[in-house]
Amino acid sequence: MKTEVLNKNKELILLGLVIDTFGNASAKDGSSILIKPSGVDLSLISKNNISVVEINSGKLLSGKSPSSDTPTHLEIYRSFPQIGGITHTHSPYATAWAQTGNSIPCLGTTHADYWRGEIPVTRPMTDQEISGDYEKETGKVIVETINKMCMDPLECPGILVMYHGPFTWGKTIEEAVKNAEMLEYIAKLSWLTHQLNQSIPAISPSLHSRHFTRKHGPQSYYGQEDS
Repeated sequence: MKTEVLNKNKELILLGLVIDTFGNASAKDGSSILIKPSGVDLSLISKNNISVVEINSGKLLSGKSPSSDTPTHLEIYRSFPQIGGITHTHSPYATAWAQTGNSIPCLGTTHADYWRGEIPVTRPMTDQEISGDYEKETGKVIVETINKMCMDPLECPGILVMYHGPFTWGKTIEEAVKNAEMLEYIAKLSWLTHQLNQSIPAISPSLHSRHFTRKHGPQSYYGQEDS
């Protein structure tokens, strides 16, 4: 698992979703999470440097000092036990949308294949939240936004934190990284679409639902059956 977490953090760089020491990916392993250490050059660390943190207490069990975003990850894991992996990136198109404070509307079937609705944006954080336990409060705002949508978080596998950037998740760290890649691609497509037509409406609910359900849920038929 430590090797997988190290490799998935490196993959975020290879995919162009993070630069420098930005971003992080984590995976749940029983009652703990494994996450990238804070501010490290991934080429200079080994799997044994991956931070292992207890979910309930937030206590560091082994490895280097964990990512500064660890409290955000922990809030999401505590609130949604079906989530097994989380990423945070500063990918350019998704971050640009986050900085505008706009959710990403579903303008086509590419988006509909991965998100049941729009890609939401959180409300702005209050001064009290920012000056307090900032990273933990960021997690709470993410959870608050998903709960207001009354949706399974696996049907909305990513969100934009206003003025900050995207967080994505999935049942596994592999899914979380894939959803980070898809969120950035959808954000870019949406931006390009708006350059061509700023008044284009969202796709119809029926087309949106058809594309989402053919890949997800009991009526899905996309791909191959498990052997």
